[in-house]
Amino acid sequence: MEAEWWSIEVFDAAVSARSWRVATGDALTVAALSGRAVEWNWHVYSWGLVFEVSFRDEADWQAWCLLPAVRAALDAVPDPLTGLYIHRGRGGASGEYVPRRPRPAPSAAAVRLPEAEDEVGPIRLDSIVPGTAFPKPPARPDPLLDPV
Repeated sequence: MEAEWWSIEVFDAAVSARSWRVATGDALTVAALSGRAVEWNWHVYSWGLVFEVSFRDEADWQAWCLLPAVRAALDAVPDPLTGLYIHRGRGGASGEYVPRRPRPAPSAAAVRLPEAEDEVGPIRLDSIVPGTAFPKPPARPDPLLDPV
């Protein structure tokens, strides 16, 4: 049986979520250990923090939630009405990562670029191979016959 992750997200309010963690974090961790938690993690963000805890099954999670230390910690969050979010799964309520689509190029990118000038120069008529429209390849010196 695979362990199930649960997340408790606490958002900053008049009191920061970090100070809530200082006050109640040890009690939550000890309760998780005594409540048969498999693993737990704390993640601190600019908007608050996330406490992730993993239990073997949902019954262990529900029993942990009913512990007095857990109830007291959840009642003491900085904003109990809108600053607490509890959900199944690992933390971060933003959902699965989806990369942004590329933006369309600005209208200035649609301007025609100047044409590159030929570095070869014009083709002379005496350099065209008879019967074709292709110029003769330039003569290359033979390194064995013409030492430099």
